[in-house]
Amino acid sequence: MAISVDLIAYTPNPEKVVAMSAHLCYSPIGAKQIGENLDEANSARLVRQMVNSGHHSTLEHVSFSFAIEGISRACTHQLVRHRIASYSHQSQRYVKAVDFERIVPDTIKYKPEAKEKFDKLMAQIAETYNEFVEMGIPAEDARFVLPNAAETKIVVTMNARSLLHFFEERCCNRAQWEIRAMANLMLQEVRKVAPVLFAKAGPTCEYGRFCREGKRSCGKLEALLAEDAKKKEN
Repeated sequence: MAISVDLIAYTPNPEKVVAMSAHLCYSPIGAKQIGENLDEANSARLVRQMVNSGHHSTLEHVSFSFAIEGISRACTHQLVRHRIASYSHQSQRYVKAVDFERIVPDTIKYKPEAKEKFDKLMAQIAETYNEFVEMGIPAEDARFVLPNAAETKIVVTMNARSLLHFFEERCCNRAQWEIRAMANLMLQEVRKVAPVLFAKAGPTCEYGRFCREGKRSCGKLEALLAEDAKKKEN
């Protein structure tokens, strides 16, 4: 089952709002008046300045909401660890998971003997869950047998500052594959409506040429640095 990410709402003119907030800090006039005289080029310049300078409090004035489907409970358990955000998660208490969809990792999907065992176990779990529900066991108790592989849906809202941190952590090659795929789709969505704001979003090796993973680095930084050096030579 493919991951689906839709940007369902966001602050109108997000980059202009960030620019207005930034300009206000150093202006004797109000934000509304600033906005009336702020063109696209100046907005972009101010947004770049805020992102590059680390003045990220101005980024908190804009937010983005995503509708996400086709992810596992294992993925949402990681997602909700990002605390400066709002979540509305499909409830297993009230939504019965009869014949639930399941997410299959590629490492299992493309290994026949593993896939066979996985499918057999999922079928057994689904049968047991369905039997519990038919016996009158409440969904909130029947769910105790459901696996991390069970598909779920969630609405997520984050401000731009939180999203930059999220993309830095979860677009990294060291992130777990499922949340990394989801994060990359989220990044694609916000870049459509705020390309300047999220121009340098993503793992630090790509935009900052450094890596926080230390000895656990995936090696991408070294490859990027070698590519940079080759370009300079040419």
